[in-house]
Amino acid sequence: MYKEFFGLRANPFNVNPDPRYLYLTRHTEEALACLTYGIQSRKGFVLLTGEVGTGKTTLINKLLEWLRLQQVATAFIFNSRMDVPQLLDFMMADFGIPCDTKAKSQVLQRLYNWLLDRYRAGETAVLIVDEAQNLSDEVLEEIRMLTNLETFTEKLLQIVLVGQPELEQRLKQPQLRQLRQRLTLRAKTHAFNLEETKSYITQRLRIAGSNGEPIFEPDATVAIFRYAQGIPRIINLLCEHCLVSAFVDQKKTVPAAVVDSVATDFDLIDGAPAASMAGPAPSPEKFDLVEALRTLAMLADRLRQSEPQDLPKERKL
Repeated sequence: MYKEFFGLRANPFNVNPDPRYLYLTRHTEEALACLTYGIQSRKGFVLLTGEVGTGKTTLINKLLEWLRLQQVATAFIFNSRMDVPQLLDFMMADFGIPCDTKAKSQVLQRLYNWLLDRYRAGETAVLIVDEAQNLSDEVLEEIRMLTNLETFTEKLLQIVLVGQPELEQRLKQPQLRQLRQRLTLRAKTHAFNLEETKSYITQRLRIAGSNGEPIFEPDATVAIFRYAQGIPRIINLLCEHCLVSAFVDQKKTVPAAVVDSVATDFDLIDGAPAASMAGPAPSPEKFDLVEALRTLAMLADRLRQSEPQDLPKERKL
């Protein structure tokens, strides 16, 4: 509802992990380079970890976009609450491998033959598992066994494990030491610093159609960084609701006071650990509902505080 008011074509702070909005910091570039190198070099196992809300899924979507442009076969496991048969079924379906049997030995034989055919054609296949910290030890061990699908010199299946820092701690457990030893490359996502936060906000506004005129005042971006502690997901949350609030007040720029008000509404207190502030990644359905309810409540509160004669004409209905 505020896009026209601010001269935007799209919502710049949507919570969806849209690869168009990937902001390449030095750490992000290093992580993306690590992932692409590991896949191209057939290293077998690559690990990507990062704190909640630091852009792992957005980075993975960018990687998937690049892989598909290269016509690389991919399977993306985004629901890690699976047992071994479910994992194999989902992987085979996402790779597009016909399989009319549930027998594990036959499923693996069909997968091996398919991977071998791709290898002989000079092609590769990539399995990406998101939220891997939630996988059971049994499933993690099964994924490790998939790297046994190989020739004498190279791995036939490239696997990218993506997860929160808890995944690294789990991999230190003795029963997972064989999997840990097979991790050839490790990449990480990081929270932004202040300058990166400013550039991140500017880039998202530009991609969404901004003409370059400042929308967030300098002290507002500093406040956003302070409350979000550089976590992209929280930056998006704050910026989205700041734009809504500024639109309600018919302000063309967002001052720090609006950021303070929104941060208060969301209980974002200075000094709170970034991880606890970010919280677990909600499902899109749940997040959209909560966001809509909070927005409506905030709009109603703003309107109640305004006298009718002070409202802009277009809001008098």
